Amino acid sequence: MKLGIIMDPISKINIKKDSSFAMLLAAQKRGWGIQYMELDDLYMDNDIPVARMQYLKVADDLNKWHTLSDAHVDNLSTLDIILMRKDPPFDLEYIYSTYILEHAQRLGVLVVNNPTALRSVNEKFFITYFPNCIPPTRISRNTQVLLDFITEHKDVIIKPLDSMGGKGIYRITEVNDNAESKLRSITKNGTGFIMAQKFLPEITAGDKRILLIDGKPVPYALARVPTNTNLKGNLAQGAIGKGIELTDRDKWICDQVGSKLSDMGLIFVGIDIIGNYLTEINVTSPTCIRDLDSLFNISIAEQLMDAIEERKQEYI
Repeated sequence: MKLGIIMDPISKINIKKDSSFAMLLAAQKRGWGIQYMELDDLYMDNDIPVARMQYLKVADDLNKWHTLSDAHVDNLSTLDIILMRKDPPFDLEYIYSTYILEHAQRLGVLVVNNPTALRSVNEKFFITYFPNCIPPTRISRNTQVLLDFITEHKDVIIKPLDSMGGKGIYRITEVNDNAESKLRSITKNGTGFIMAQKFLPEITAGDKRILLIDGKPVPYALARVPTNTNLKGNLAQGAIGKGIELTDRDKWICDQVGSKLSDMGLIFVGIDIIGNYLTEINVTSPTCIRDLDSLFNISIAEQLMDAIEERKQEYI
C-alpha cells in the first residue's frame, strides 16, 4: 500500500499524544510506503489533483521521530490511501482542500475520512441528527432566541460551531448584561451561528471521548476530567485523562450513530459523551489513540489500519 498523510507540521507534534503519529507507526509496521504532505502542498492541475510530497519514516523516539526525504511532485492518484488529518479550524481553506481530495477519490484513492462527509458533518451541528441522544440544544445567531433558551434552562453552555480544544466555550447561568455581551461576542454581533446546550453537571466525572472505527466503538473511553477551576473537559484546557469502560448507555449511543457515520465513509470518528448525552461528533482529526493504548495495552491504530485495508479492498 502507498499511504499519504496530510497533517500539521510533523516536527511540532507531541508523539506521546498524537493520534496521527500512532497511525503512521501502524502503517509503517505493515510495510506501507508513506508520503507526507501539508495543506499548502496540495494543488490542482486542470482536473488532476497534485501534491508536493516527501517520503516519511517514523520512529517512536522522543529525540528523532521522523525522517523526511527531499520533496517531489506527483499526482495524488499514485497513492492508494490518503489520511486527511489536518486539525481545525474548519474554514474555507479546509473546504477547498476537500475539493482537491474529492478529485483524488474520483481517481480511485481511498480518502480517510471521506472529504464529502467532512464538509457535511459539522462536529457540533451534526448531533442534531440524533435527537434521542442529545441534551436540550439550540443553534442560532439571534441573541434573543439564545437568551430565551437560557431563561428556560437556567444553566447553559454556549460554544462556536467551528472551534476545537475548548476554545470559545462559556457557561451562562442567568440572563443579564454580561450574558448578552458574551452572546454578542461569540455570535460576532449576530452574524454567526452558535450552539447552546443545557449544562450537564456530570461533566465533573469527565467528558468521555469514544473512538469509532468504521462505526464500531473501541470498548474503552478516555474520560477527560476537568479541574476544579475549569469545567472544560478538554486535555488542552488542563483536564486529566482517565480510562474507563463503556457503559450500556454509551454503547447504545454508539449504535445509534455508528452505522450512519460508517455509511458516509467516516471511518475514524471520535464522539463525546457527558453523562448520558452525546455532545459532539469529531470527524476531522479525532485524537486519544495513544492515551487509550497506554492505559489498556491495546493498539487502536492497528485496528484502524485493518478497517482501512478492508475498505480499500471493497473500494477496488
